[in-house]
Amino acid sequence: MKIKSTQQLKLPIGVGDFRFGTLEKKFIRKVIVSNRLSYGPMTQEFERKFSAEHDCRFGIFCNSGTSALHIAIAALKEVYKWNNGDEIIVPAITFIATSNVVLHNNLKPVFVDVDRFTYNINPSLIEEKITERTRGIIPVHLFGLPADMEYIVEIARGNKLRIIEDSCETMFATYKGKKVGSFGDIGCFSTYIAHFLVTGIGGICTTNSSRLAVIIKSLMNHGRDAIYISIDDDNKKGKELFRIVERRFKFIRLGHSFRATELEAAIGLAQLMKKGDIITKRRENAAYLTAGLRDLEEFLQLPYTPKDREHNFMMYPIVLKKGNKKKLVRFLEENMIETRDMMPLLNQPLYIKLFGNIQNEYPVAKWIQNNGFYIGCHQYLMKKELDYVIDKFHQFYKKYG
Repeated sequence: MKIKSTQQLKLPIGVGDFRFGTLEKKFIRKVIVSNRLSYGPMTQEFERKFSAEHDCRFGIFCNSGTSALHIAIAALKEVYKWNNGDEIIVPAITFIATSNVVLHNNLKPVFVDVDRFTYNINPSLIEEKITERTRGIIPVHLFGLPADMEYIVEIARGNKLRIIEDSCETMFATYKGKKVGSFGDIGCFSTYIAHFLVTGIGGICTTNSSRLAVIIKSLMNHGRDAIYISIDDDNKKGKELFRIVERRFKFIRLGHSFRATELEAAIGLAQLMKKGDIITKRRENAAYLTAGLRDLEEFLQLPYTPKDREHNFMMYPIVLKKGNKKKLVRFLEENMIETRDMMPLLNQPLYIKLFGNIQNEYPVAKWIQNNGFYIGCHQYLMKKELDYVIDKFHQFYKKYG
């Protein structure tokens, strides 16, 4: 296909986008009229509806997916009395925050190689990394595709390990009919810019444990006594009010200032009401790209979706089977098609400094790091933008083979 002009296109074609719609503006106006930014009705409704969408009893809205992961681990560390230096299993391909939060909690990340086709942690390699100090597993649902949770849950139960689902890149998708975020002790999501639902900043923990929910809320609010959750608690009467007054400025654990505001929750609530359209459009765009690039499968490994799960395509991942990744990426970027490396972790300068050059121990991760990248397939991309992307891939391979 030939694109005669780029004037009708919206360039550059980014990996993500966000636009304020009528509903977002309506809910933001409600917050402005209420004159309230701290934890309130918008946040409570967003938490309640988001957690219900993921088959969980509790949702806790904080200021980022990274913060959600951080306090999830801290809560489990407190409840199960983990010691500094205990180990958490982490996939060798993921955004660096997944393992950084393990380090921030004074625990040790232990890496496991990933599946060559789904890019998620390879369950068959987990047990060989379990030691007497292993306490948990963080499976990552990468790029919109759930990890192989049946086997991960089985391994965790057999070894008395806790599960923290890093679902920052995957919302609403199911694995064997069950929603991401509901398999483990805690699920963690992100609503950062370019993610599935966007609130600007934001993250969510989901759990079915009331005890963990209370501790997580405390941890994101400086470690405050859970008797005082919001300014609405100041409206209590009689003895209940006196108990709150005595304890509302008590801090019982080492916490953080990880709170979000009613404005972010308002945007999230509006986005949540559009989730069906977002899912449909992302899947359609991914399918269109796959159809258009199918004849290049000699060169490109296109996204794969196992039959037992859904793919909601936060991004469109590609790994080169042969050829020069740098040359292709440079060509795409020069033609205003944004790319991102596919979550390189073990080759990051910081991690080489911390763990040494261990990439050769994880051959699939190394292959992905050297040959993988992703492009956008978000809901704001129209057919003409997708045609442009497809055409540029074909131009490249026609020129360079």
